[in-house]
Amino acid sequence: MLLNDTFRAAERSLNRNKSRSLLTMLGVIIGVGSVVLMTSVGASMEHLILGQISSIGAQSMVVFPGQQEGAEGTIVAGLDSLSFEDINALEKLSTVTSVAPAIMVGVDYATFGREKTEPRVIGTVPNYFQNREVTIQRGRLLEESDIRAARNVVVLGSEIVDDLFGRQNPIGERVKLGARSYEVIGTLESIGTQFFQNADEFVFIPLTTARAQNVQKYVNVVSMQSVGDFDLAQYDVETLLRRRHGIINPEGDSDKDDFIVRTSAQANDILGAVSLGLTLFITMVASISLIVGGIGIMNIMLVSVTERTREIGLRKAVGAKRRDILLQFLVEAIALTMFAGIIGVAFGLGLALLTAAIADKFLPTYDFVISYPSIGMALAMAFAVGLGFGIYPARKAARLSPMNALRYE
Repeated sequence: MLLNDTFRAAERSLNRNKSRSLLTMLGVIIGVGSVVLMTSVGASMEHLILGQISSIGAQSMVVFPGQQEGAEGTIVAGLDSLSFEDINALEKLSTVTSVAPAIMVGVDYATFGREKTEPRVIGTVPNYFQNREVTIQRGRLLEESDIRAARNVVVLGSEIVDDLFGRQNPIGERVKLGARSYEVIGTLESIGTQFFQNADEFVFIPLTTARAQNVQKYVNVVSMQSVGDFDLAQYDVETLLRRRHGIINPEGDSDKDDFIVRTSAQANDILGAVSLGLTLFITMVASISLIVGGIGIMNIMLVSVTERTREIGLRKAVGAKRRDILLQFLVEAIALTMFAGIIGVAFGLGLALLTAAIADKFLPTYDFVISYPSIGMALAMAFAVGLGFGIYPARKAARLSPMNALRYE
């Protein structure tokens, strides 16, 4: 029997019971759709998180005080564990550069004329912008002369500019941060989220100005760039701070420290481990869904064999060989699962697009990403299900005796 004839016979059989075929495919459609949806969402979140990591620079390191990780705009436990004397010592290390301390200034609101908004005010130094790869839109960034003179100048995030000035050019205007007036010297391009904080709500003033206003002796966070090897730079930073803080910790147990050091390389490693775990979990869930769908395929193929017993006997009587019958029923099972797989891919992509549209309302930097390897994997699994669960009904059909099949009522 020609292979082309086998495919045509399988097509006629499936078209004969369209409703039953569709219901049979439903389990596989859901399984494949789940794989595509979850992997697309996972790939989109991975892209989002990688964007958060890349926004702080490929060679970046960050030091937080205390034992609770924070960021700009948050206060961490043990805030008094990282002093400006520590910063001076860090600047002398040969394995790090561009050391940039930052402190939070307690300002509830910013005003310009009748306009009012709620900013997050950060006192910092010019190196901060280099470490964060920030882009200026208008004017200029903070300079060393601003730090030395403790000037009342400010660089505004894009969202603060929109809230206070709209389309007006803010350069040279004066805004009030709390009760104090500052001259706007620069505005930033939209940054979006950094570590899931809206960085466009930040405003930046000279570190010395912030210290004079807050009379603060400690910093909230320190960013820096490693020179060469991350591990060596991290070791030097941790060793220096432990020595200065009187921490005896020869085994390098981070739980004994009163600070936390994080690198972008560590963040990438953590992301890789999370992505691997997510992929394995998705594969397991999808496998269960597809196995359930495969059982449905096998069940309906066994019913089909019973219903077509006389047809099988007639075909064998006129010369069809066992392999021809086996191949026909196997092609029907695989065709069911592959067609269900294609529908499942479309279904999963549609749900992933809908999820992206909803997520974009809450995470502006969330981008829809299609995981093409997962689509290929889902279709391959659908093929394997059709082959694996179709082989038993096909063999049963192929082994029927022609005489017994023709006598079957």
